[in-house]
Amino acid sequence: MSPVGRREAAGVAGAVCSALAQFALVVVVTRAFTAAEAGAFFTATALVLMVAGVAKLDAGNGLVYFVARARTYDYLGISGYVRAALVPCLVISAAAAAVLYPRLGPVVLVLPVMVAGDVLLAVTRGFGTMRPTVLLDGLLVPCCQLVLVAGTAFVNTALANTAFTGPASAGTASAGTAFASTAFAGTAAWLPVAWGLPYVPLLVLAVVALRGRVPRTPYLPGTARDLWRHTAPRSVAGAVQAVFQRVDVVIVAVLAGPVQAAVYTAATRFKVVGQLANQGLAQAVQPRLVRALAEGDHDRADRLYQAATVWLVVLTWPVWLAYAALAPWVLRLFGPTYGSAVPIALVLSGTMMVATACGMVDVVLTAAGHTSTSLLNLLAAVACTVALDLALVPAHGAFGAVAGWSGGVLVKNLLPLWQLHRRYGLHPFGRHTLSALRVRHWAAA
Repeated sequence: MSPVGRREAAGVAGAVCSALAQFALVVVVTRAFTAAEAGAFFTATALVLMVAGVAKLDAGNGLVYFVARARTYDYLGISGYVRAALVPCLVISAAAAAVLYPRLGPVVLVLPVMVAGDVLLAVTRGFGTMRPTVLLDGLLVPCCQLVLVAGTAFVNTALANTAFTGPASAGTASAGTAFASTAFAGTAAWLPVAWGLPYVPLLVLAVVALRGRVPRTPYLPGTARDLWRHTAPRSVAGAVQAVFQRVDVVIVAVLAGPVQAAVYTAATRFKVVGQLANQGLAQAVQPRLVRALAEGDHDRADRLYQAATVWLVVLTWPVWLAYAALAPWVLRLFGPTYGSAVPIALVLSGTMMVATACGMVDVVLTAAGHTSTSLLNLLAAVACTVALDLALVPAHGAFGAVAGWSGGVLVKNLLPLWQLHRRYGLHPFGRHTLSALRVRHWAAA
């Protein structure tokens, strides 16, 4: 396989490993803790991820754009672009951590670490390498999260057993039970901390991965202005996208309680398969899409778009069909409380099949420079989701939330699909689709 083909395969492989680890983490949490405790954990982590997504300001994608273009002049001034991207992201994430600490506790301290690690990994992708992203973000973080959360769950189970198998004497048994119950209640509070710790080694290793790649050059006047002039519209869009991905969990927790939030999170956990597969392909294809569209080579852009779409469908549709068919059995993995979530799984599967058939439409739209249009599309999708959630969640709980999420996803994908067709004549399927299934032609794209 050519280096190009290996990059795409690496991105998808990292996405698959990350999705499996995240699914296993949800199983561990739902089996070891009550639905209320699991719901509180899922809500806290959703809030942290949502705030981190906002604080990133989409600086990573901006850096990919400038680093990929800087190859023609030996990456002169790239170190200045990296500094210009990191400083505002760190300031915003640190301020958000200070504001959220009283409500969410120590887990928010990892916010600046998460943001800096994501920005630096984006720089490595701009240089054309997927290895740091796959190894660190795709493997290290989710696998370490799974191990640490599983360790916390083991301690939780051990303390729970202590509470019911104390010493023989009644007085001693009561004291032992009281102590174990107190410790048992506190164990769940450490779940978000165990989940957040792996972002620290990610940041350290991302810095190591960039050593020797970014030439140290004097700061060029106007660097920050150029970066943020290009990135600012997309920064707002990135913030809206981060809200769109997580706000449904928070709304369910607020309007229907943590138990319904746990049911909703468990039943929709498989949506991360589509998101991560799309992300894995997009990270590898985006720099070449930018170059193709910047050069006006719409035929090459069309080949890339159709190749990515057909592989996205091939990789994810079997997952959605299997999940829809096996949902009554798969949901039992989470525990008896979650068996009622089969309708949620069916809506999720159908919606994701439509979304993946549209391909990475938003990535193509932004690669063509239409960041403001992308922002308006995302705002429409978020407005649709929030409106449907507020109308349906109080009466229908988790099912109302998945209906709202489905409406937002359809808006988010169908609007840019129509815009790409109207402006560039680009389509997710066409004359390049069948040839893209052959690895040689996919690499050539």
